[in-house]
Amino acid sequence: MKNDLKESGKRSNLRLISFVVILAVLIIDQVIKILVKTNMAIGDEIFITSWFRILFVENNGMAFGLELIGKLFLSLFRIAAISFFCWYLYKISGRGFPTGYVITVSFIIAGALGNLFDCMFYGLVFSESTPVSDGVAHFTAIGEGYAPFLYGKVVDMFYFPLFKWPEWMPLVGGDTFFSPIFNFADSCITCGVIVVIFFYSRIVNMGLNYSGARHEAVVADTNDISGTEDLPGQDDEKS
Repeated sequence: MKNDLKESGKRSNLRLISFVVILAVLIIDQVIKILVKTNMAIGDEIFITSWFRILFVENNGMAFGLELIGKLFLSLFRIAAISFFCWYLYKISGRGFPTGYVITVSFIIAGALGNLFDCMFYGLVFSESTPVSDGVAHFTAIGEGYAPFLYGKVVDMFYFPLFKWPEWMPLVGGDTFFSPIFNFADSCITCGVIVVIFFYSRIVNMGLNYSGARHEAVVADTNDISGTEDLPGQDDEKS
């Protein structure tokens, strides 16, 4: 009984941590995007260092401005994928999976939600951002924005032109080493996926049957038994 209560408390705490992580990422992501969209026109740039700038762009596609499939299909796919991962997060947070892994999955979900939020609502509540000097967007009445539901554009702003390839190099000569412009949500997704690949790939392959959870349960049961009565076979060993 005591073990059941303890495990239930752990699950509740882990789910609370996941919720806090997702909420914090969403708030940070949306605050940055709203500040950029309501204060900068498309193409406006804030110089931070020679290798880091705030450059406002919008895109219809996936992370880092990729555009591979239709907008509506992409938005619906995001909703389906996020729904699956939310279900997966709920399951793993109650089955003894490592805290680090659960938090990493939370970051990935939060990043995906951040970009989905743009697609769902930005077109409804913002005027269109344009490249002209007075092209700064402003809030509108719901439904009077620049695009219908699910057709909003994702706001990107982080640009890291680290260096240019030497002119003599074939194919990439003179190009910027890292040219994608991305947002906070993109970075959460990317960093989360990298952490999963390098540190938790074996756990992913286990699906929902994490062996560590079974091992912990066996150890807990064994400790419980040893504290109250002799384990099977102990009488034989004593005799």
